Parts: sequence; structure tokens; C-alpha cells
Amino acid sequence: MSIKQLLIEADAIQVGVTERDWKAVIALAAQPLVAKGYIHESYYQAVIANTEEHGAYYVFEEGIAIPHARPESGVIKDCFSLLLLAEPISFQGSDMADIVIMFGARDSNAHIEEGIRAIVSMLEDDETLRRLRQAQHRMEVIDIL
Repeated sequence: MSIKQLLIEADAIQVGVTERDWKAVIALAAQPLVAKGYIHESYYQAVIANTEEHGAYYVFEEGIAIPHARPESGVIKDCFSLLLLAEPISFQGSDMADIVIMFGARDSNAHIEEGIRAIVSMLEDDETLRRLRQAQHRMEVIDIL
């Protein structure tokens, strides 16, 4: 199943989010995945704890944050969540990011290989990034993807 299909199935696309606190952004990105039974609350709490301990290693120069944790931290089913911030924020002193893609994978191989590869291939196009940043509605994001 593609990222787009997983996002639609989980109803996990949020656009125009105005939150400035990185911990709240992590919780917001996780919320639809928790609500639909893809992850336990412990998963996003592990993301926050890992960020506090190791820094925001998941923020890339392109303004993209890909917060994630180990599968045993609470993944029930493979999943993705996409949150587009109205204004970029820093995650625990990181570079600024405004595109947040949380993912969870049930095993560590899929976690690293499939999840990150799928995200990178989706976002390696500058035009796609530009259009996502301009999107005003969930349906626009679905069309872009």
C-alpha cells in the first residue's frame, strides 16, 4: 500500500496547523494514528523522549521532519501521518521544518528501509514540496500526492 493510501485510510492528513511547540506537533501528528488504532500513545511519547535524549535527528535541511521511534515503542500497524505547519518550527534546536511526516512500522527493517525510502521518493521533487507548502485543504494534499 502506498503512503497516499495509508494516509487516506488513517485520515491522517492535517493542513495549516499553527502549533509552535514541537512536542505538541509530535502529539498532533500521532493523534489520528492513535485514534484509528495504528499506534499506541507510547509511540509518540517515545519519539518525544528520543528527541530530548538524542536531538531531532529526523529533521532534514529541506524543512522536512520525519519523527519516528522503534517498532516496539507501540506500533500496531504500518502507518503514516502528514502534518503541514503554517509556519516552520524548530524541534529541540533543530533546523526549521514545516512538513512533518510521522511513520510507524511493525519491524525495524521496514521501519528504516521502506518507510524512509517511500518518504524520500515522495518528497525529492522540489515542485511537490512547493505545492504541499501552498496546500490549503486535505483534498489538495491528496491530489498532490
